[in-house]
Amino acid sequence: MKRIFFATAVLGTMGTAHAQSSVTLYGVADANIEYVSHLGSQPPTPANGFNAGQGGNTWRLTSGGLSSSRWGLRGVEDLGSSTKAVYVLESGFSIDNGVQSQGRLFGRQAYVGLDSRYGQFLFGRQYTSLFHIMANYSPTAYAVQYEPVVAFAGANLREDNTAKYIGTFGPVTAIAHWSFGTGVALPGTSQGAPSVGGNGEVPGQFRRDSAYGLGAEYAAGPFGVAVAYDQYNPSLSSAAGAFVGTGSFKKATIGASYTLGATAKIMGGYRWGQNKAQDGSTLILRDDFFWIGGNYQVTPALGLTLEYNYDNVKNLLGQTHLANPWQVSFIADYTLSKRTDLYLTTAFSKNAGLNFDTSAISFANGYFLASGQSTMLGVALGVRHKF
Repeated sequence: MKRIFFATAVLGTMGTAHAQSSVTLYGVADANIEYVSHLGSQPPTPANGFNAGQGGNTWRLTSGGLSSSRWGLRGVEDLGSSTKAVYVLESGFSIDNGVQSQGRLFGRQAYVGLDSRYGQFLFGRQYTSLFHIMANYSPTAYAVQYEPVVAFAGANLREDNTAKYIGTFGPVTAIAHWSFGTGVALPGTSQGAPSVGGNGEVPGQFRRDSAYGLGAEYAAGPFGVAVAYDQYNPSLSSAAGAFVGTGSFKKATIGASYTLGATAKIMGGYRWGQNKAQDGSTLILRDDFFWIGGNYQVTPALGLTLEYNYDNVKNLLGQTHLANPWQVSFIADYTLSKRTDLYLTTAFSKNAGLNFDTSAISFANGYFLASGQSTMLGVALGVRHKF
């Protein structure tokens, strides 16, 4: 990581004070060659009846295996009295073609705030409390290529217009956030499903596209446990695009981990989810998501990860007997230096595309399961460099 430092000295009326500030340029470049089986030939949409086509097997160059490719700026200014001004501007990109991710200049994160003895107060585009507090309980560390993170945390895992608090008190971390308008917008993902989300911050409609959440973590010695709650109140629109009301999408989760000596760690958890329409009684989705896995450091250079995910889809727009998606993932990561590693990442999914790309969740990841197929295999060999 390369750092660019700026220092200033300010002469005050009562003596000399020193304000230190720094700007850090950082990033990740991650690319791999990937094989995927049973990949649909087209994105499922209302226009094609949510049919991904016959498709087949494919080989391709892909950006982001263990980490999304990104670059960013992180700034800190010491204001004195144990208080600092902080900001982060982080931009995602696809290294295979240079295209900007999230459709924004700083689509991953963009916030400014204060870091004090009372905690951090941050304002801008940020991760939800649930996503943030559970990061240490994902065996793959949210490895982007084959992690069903949208199924777990929701498509609103990043939210615009967000005020967030993070406080650390010994072994306890507390976090909370409020979004005035998430900026999340998704089309319907199955017949009868409404389109979801919008820009929010509509005059006279304070609740529309708002969101909030909170979480807490206790980590001491080899043991860690965290709990979190997330609620998103998206705009819901009919197939014709007319606004019909504000929904209520809720998630609650608990995760735990235990470290075994210096080489192994096991972790897992459960997430409850319930998405309701504007009338509060119509159920869009009710599901229970489970995960378990672990890490094992074979040598100082070689680390292995295994993770299993299962989603019990109890109700999707009145359908109560859907085939539940599950996935098993494996990662072998070999470190060449502090900044560069080579990896093998692979996953096998059943009853959904990889990452649980399915009409019960979303089609956010691009692994559309071909028509008539029920399984998908992905294997990727890649290189990652952190700067």
